[in-house]
Amino acid sequence: MASRRLAGSLALVLVAGVAAGCSPRPDESAQAGKPAPGQMEETRTALSAFLAGRLAQGTGDSRAAADYYAAALKYDPDNLDLLQRAFTLAVAEGRMAAAAPMAERLLSFDSDAAVPLLVNGLKAARENRFEQAEAAFAALPKRGINSFLGPLMIAWARVGAGRTDAALETLATLSQSNGLDALRSFHAGLINDLADRHDAAEANYRVALAGQLSIRPVEAAGIFYQRTGKEGQARELYARYQAEHPQTMLFDGDRLLAGAPVRPVADARAGMAEALFDISTLMRQGNAADAALIFARLALDLDPGFALARMTVADILAAQERLDDANEMYRSIPADSPAHAYGRLRIAMNLDELGDTEGALKALDALAAERPADVDALVTKGDVLRRKKRFAEAATAYDAALARIGTPQRQHWPLLYSRAIAFERSKQWPKAEADFLKALELNPDQPDVLNYLGYSWVDMGLHLERARKMIEKAVELRPKDGAIVDSLGWALYRMGEYQAAVKHLERAVELKAEDPTVNDHLGDAYWQVGRSAEAMFQWRRAMSLDPEPEQIEPLKEKIRTGTLPAPPLAK
Repeated sequence: MASRRLAGSLALVLVAGVAAGCSPRPDESAQAGKPAPGQMEETRTALSAFLAGRLAQGTGDSRAAADYYAAALKYDPDNLDLLQRAFTLAVAEGRMAAAAPMAERLLSFDSDAAVPLLVNGLKAARENRFEQAEAAFAALPKRGINSFLGPLMIAWARVGAGRTDAALETLATLSQSNGLDALRSFHAGLINDLADRHDAAEANYRVALAGQLSIRPVEAAGIFYQRTGKEGQARELYARYQAEHPQTMLFDGDRLLAGAPVRPVADARAGMAEALFDISTLMRQGNAADAALIFARLALDLDPGFALARMTVADILAAQERLDDANEMYRSIPADSPAHAYGRLRIAMNLDELGDTEGALKALDALAAERPADVDALVTKGDVLRRKKRFAEAATAYDAALARIGTPQRQHWPLLYSRAIAFERSKQWPKAEADFLKALELNPDQPDVLNYLGYSWVDMGLHLERARKMIEKAVELRPKDGAIVDSLGWALYRMGEYQAAVKHLERAVELKAEDPTVNDHLGDAYWQVGRSAEAMFQWRRAMSLDPEPEQIEPLKEKIRTGTLPAPPLAK
């Protein structure tokens, strides 16, 4: 192999030139093994692009890394390592036109490279060369995720070639693998549905829906029921899904019932996209975000209108902190998809992260006005305002959301909890207390609510025994949560049990070392048990950890005089 390694030989050549302080002299360039001046400049340019690509990739800027690697590859086209990097990033960025020739070259080095084979096969499928697509998919390694991706892709290639029975025979091999029956049945249902084999399709869908419901099988089966005159079954299925996922923004059964029932998979290419999306979902569930992004991009290349694939790509980009790129993808979600509203919500959240809080709030107000039955935009608005410490405004946003809900149900406890915090922080304690208690009524063993209400009561000297029991329950439920352990220590301190308080507060500092409040509390407890030097250390440490504005003066006073601003309660 004639491949050169940029990080190796090119780097050595460039370092040699830089060490000399100049390019090689003409007489030196003629010596054996020495590059000519033009070659030297090419080497320098190639290495610069490679190193810039490495830096961009290391900082999470995959778009720039793809650009740099592609530029470096022009100067060093036989570099296998560089070719692999450039190809992988081209696919991850959705640049399939650039990736396709790279896939061909990579396969000349390694004939069973999985992603190049996929790209090669998908290119053939886009060009209606389904026999060639099948050959590429058949060459996928028979291990790992390819052991079930391969049969899925082969089956859909056979559908494209008009070989429905052969496609179903291929899918039948998946039933030999544990845990894949639902996936096999879903794709068998899609294939039989596409071939108008209604009885077989219905039987397949029934198996696919037997366990935990997922959006795509629900949509496919429901639309099938609508198309075949079984609207009652579709309505029942949609209601079941929405009952199991009451908070989802990604499904709208009423919209499906009101619209024309169009098959979710119109042809073999769309079926391949569905299979790739399923693999992307599995990768994402397994915290393999880079692989999930690649499969979602491949799905979109086959079916650009695939809304959930667009959402997946956008979500992964947002998780990589590529918020502008994520927003661009969210904006491209088709307006007729439920995921469109989800995308708009995420755009607003990203605008806030990017520093445009007012733009975010404006976007959320518009979404709330357009969707008067939904609460998501109002809840998100409250969350944005609460993070900005605009607590009274946050409470107003939560008020509006709860007004739309009417009577809160169990799943609404987080909204009551959020509004309670906004009330408490805006000095509206009676309202806060009522919301905390209602949240506990809906979800009695919720540790965050138990902790917040118990801590607040302790801090105000109210209901001390009840508060202590609530906090102890929260610690039992979440023993490694430093904030909750701190609450228990502080409750004991306020009740005069100083030695026990020290024990729990030391544990809290171990769990939440960078929290100023926890360190402040431990300082107070140390002072009460006569460990004054350690108390001063903890107070000074609390001052160094960016305390809240209202904490600063009391901390300064304690450091100066040792006077405790929050004395223990009389026992």
